Amino acid sequence: MNTIRTRFAPSPTGFVHIGSLRTALFAFLFARKNQGHIILRVEDTDQNRKVEGAVENLLKVMKTVGVEFDEGFFLNDAGLAEQKGEFGPYLQSQRLDLYHEHIAKLVEEKKAYYCFCSEQRLEDLRKEQTALKKPPMYDGHCRRLSQDEIDKQMAEFKAAGKNPVVRFAIPTSGQTIIEDLIYGKIVYENQLLDDQVLLKSDGFPTYHLAVVIDDHFMQISHVIRGEEWIPSTPKHILLYQAFGWEAPKFAHLPLTLNPDKSKLSKRQGDVAVEDFLAKGYLPEALINFVAFLGWNPKTEQEIFSLEELINQFDLNKINKSAPIFDVGKLDWMNSVYIKTKSDVELVELLKPYWEKAGVEINKFSNEFLQAVTALEKERLKKLSEIGERTGYYFAAPAVDPKLLVWKKSTSEDAKSKLNELAEFFENLPEEKFSRENLETEVKNFIAAKNYDNGSTLWPMRVALTGLEKSPGPFDAAAVLFIGYGKQEIVKRLKSAAASII
Repeated sequence: MNTIRTRFAPSPTGFVHIGSLRTALFAFLFARKNQGHIILRVEDTDQNRKVEGAVENLLKVMKTVGVEFDEGFFLNDAGLAEQKGEFGPYLQSQRLDLYHEHIAKLVEEKKAYYCFCSEQRLEDLRKEQTALKKPPMYDGHCRRLSQDEIDKQMAEFKAAGKNPVVRFAIPTSGQTIIEDLIYGKIVYENQLLDDQVLLKSDGFPTYHLAVVIDDHFMQISHVIRGEEWIPSTPKHILLYQAFGWEAPKFAHLPLTLNPDKSKLSKRQGDVAVEDFLAKGYLPEALINFVAFLGWNPKTEQEIFSLEELINQFDLNKINKSAPIFDVGKLDWMNSVYIKTKSDVELVELLKPYWEKAGVEINKFSNEFLQAVTALEKERLKKLSEIGERTGYYFAAPAVDPKLLVWKKSTSEDAKSKLNELAEFFENLPEEKFSRENLETEVKNFIAAKNYDNGSTLWPMRVALTGLEKSPGPFDAAAVLFIGYGKQEIVKRLKSAAASII
């Protein structure tokens, strides 16, 4: 069996789209499952869209989520992108001579031709075709030029310091068939295909020419990419045939959509992998979630390690229907992964988010931070929530006096019970401040006073946390004791009581 070779070939245009991560992930999983190789190639033929540092950013993101490449671009020790592999260069702008060589071959064999049409003529043609309700496509005007006309036009262009584009001479009859590994058989009538531009006037190839030449010379066996490239695929197959090359196998991935069935875009919210990582989605959760965007393992299992994904991955398990990007599902999956972290490990992951929230982490012991983490990790959906969820542990909260009153109780009753609780805690020995002991001692206090739990524990919890919804009063008190000692608990109870006028 020939070696499986896949590739991920992004343009260096900035952030890493979540859809690009899915394409890279599926190509990676397919290569690993089949003991093959995955190549990272950078397609920079559109120089106007090139963003400095985009390749380095891409490599950092992919390394973070665990998608590794066997050839192409890698980060060196200085954090810069460099190329390795026997099929390079892996940057299209460094392969121009190869493209020009093959364009010349196509022109010589009459499989491609020079096009001298002005932008104005092409625009007028588009308007005319649109008015007639015809699909806009090139009319083949320059394809019919005689050699004398071509020589004359070429001389005029050269004198003006210009270059014509080169177009592909698509066969005017017959069919081109795509045997897609996901969508099955797709048939195109050649007469409906446009004579696409292969070489632009700036000397750079279009995507169509470069991708075919690069995939051939890099010995790519399987092209895994988004379904938006399906209409281009018959042109690519015809180019392979024009060169006399065998085409790779194609697998087009259905487009990922928002819940309203619109295309994922920045206008609708976060679409960059960097944004999700910055919000505190764990890399392993993000990979697990993205793998399920269109792929179904046909089991009840939903939580997969990267190794399990590799073992289970099969292109036959990719659905044709467009997957929905459900942030709620991502939140759930991330919360599952958060719960699996040890408190020690989670503290280190949370520290940057506390610091971003203004918490001076160095002032607090690891024991205290671990206690806060243990209490909150069952509720966390993403790491970035930790700041707003735990602010009251690091600074005494502002308490709404109205919130301190339990249901049908009164302000006077809440004030009285808070002052009594403050005195109770002041006299409680320090060895009694574990969570279990606190619950026993406080409930004994309530029973001895013949109070009810609600009107006593509600104001206690609100006084300690400042929140309507928060961990229970015994949990909050036990953690505060670890961080500050019992005086902080007493201080908050007294302060809350004093706020009730």
